Amino acid sequence: MGVLTGAAAPGAAAIPGEGLHAQTLMLPMSTPVPTLKQLSDPATRTQLGEQSRRLAAGQTALETVGPAAKFGTRMSVPASVPKPLPPRRVKATGPAAVSYPTPAHTMSLADCEKHMRGDAAIYIKSRFAVCTGIHVITIWMRTHDKPIGTSSFDLYVRGTVKENDRTIHFDYDAVNFKKQNTTATSGLKIKLEGTIPKDWPSRANPKIAGDLPVTRTFDQLQRMPAAHFTHTVRYKPGQGTGSGKADVVFAVYQPLVTLTLPPGWVGDSPAVGKPAMFAPRWDAGKYLSNPTGGANPDNRGAASFSYLATLVYSTNASAPERGVAAHIKKAYTNPGATKPTNHNKKIAGQTPADPLFRLFLDDRRRKANHSTAVSNCRRYFGAGYADHGTKDCDEFPFQSTYQGCAQPRFDPHAEKNNFSVLPVKARQNQDAGILLGQFYKKNRIIDGMDDGFLIKITS
Repeated sequence: MGVLTGAAAPGAAAIPGEGLHAQTLMLPMSTPVPTLKQLSDPATRTQLGEQSRRLAAGQTALETVGPAAKFGTRMSVPASVPKPLPPRRVKATGPAAVSYPTPAHTMSLADCEKHMRGDAAIYIKSRFAVCTGIHVITIWMRTHDKPIGTSSFDLYVRGTVKENDRTIHFDYDAVNFKKQNTTATSGLKIKLEGTIPKDWPSRANPKIAGDLPVTRTFDQLQRMPAAHFTHTVRYKPGQGTGSGKADVVFAVYQPLVTLTLPPGWVGDSPAVGKPAMFAPRWDAGKYLSNPTGGANPDNRGAASFSYLATLVYSTNASAPERGVAAHIKKAYTNPGATKPTNHNKKIAGQTPADPLFRLFLDDRRRKANHSTAVSNCRRYFGAGYADHGTKDCDEFPFQSTYQGCAQPRFDPHAEKNNFSVLPVKARQNQDAGILLGQFYKKNRIIDGMDDGFLIKITS
């Protein structure tokens, strides 16, 4: 049996023989490839190994909502997100005079790479454009403690949904192939696949298409002009369940990368890496966009990802919703100074652990939220709070949320007076309401506790 002798040129293949070992590590994108000198320290290899094992368990984004939120290991680090775009006023008059930004439905590989450079394990550009990735390093060793080379590459996976479409497109890109000193990459097999380990309801059946699974050696992938592969997942309408009568199917989509060592090499083989899980969702609610599918009933509703959306309001002097934004900012930053008085007041919508939930289907509860708000405006600001019709009673949380003013009437465990009311200029209040409705529609926020959103106030 052959043995290794002397130093090999960079990227040279090692001859299989007795005492040849390899260790494959699945690491966050931000992890640099260690030098052979660093890898000679067993403590370095142990630390990297522990990090790799944590990723092998499968991770769920901190911002996940719905049943997928309880699947896998919940991340503690927030997802990477783009800089928020504020609402804007357009030239038209009437309800169309304000416009909430349309969420992104596309994502380039460069955009994904840019936002995955830090500590985040997932980049949520919108509920229709998400990416994740994993950094794969193989340490080639003579015996267990003498590193002789490394090979590495990055895998990025992007999930995108076209507007009002039920097909989710997953793009897999293997990039940044590198070798250092002696390796056996010509025989190192890499398998890429996308799996659905769980869906709700379990009777729902997806239609899956595309290039995956695919298996190539490290060197074969490195020689490709672009190691790019596609995968699509689609559930037909009519397979979902309740959750606000929205015909919803929830699922977990888990990308997998599996490395198998060449013959003659000893180590954990196959080694499986799990980039962050996606939380896809399909719905066909009549109160959401595309309820009929137009000419194609099988395209009723749309797909999205079950992550918290963030409603952005601005206090800027030119912002049409500025009065409402200032009210929300005060309710969050100085709740004790708002009305009604409650020294324990802490309003939802500030953190992923405590989001706001949309209320749409229970008209009686929405009316109760509003009437409770108006009675408190009269109580604290007088019967003339409307100032001859120039002001509205602004309520926060919104009338269209389960945490609205009348929450204790429907939930005996809810904190009383955990809301804020304030007379706000009528036009600003109405523009804010129009923007909120557009936000709900464009982000496909469904009624109930299986969805949610946060609030961000900019200036």
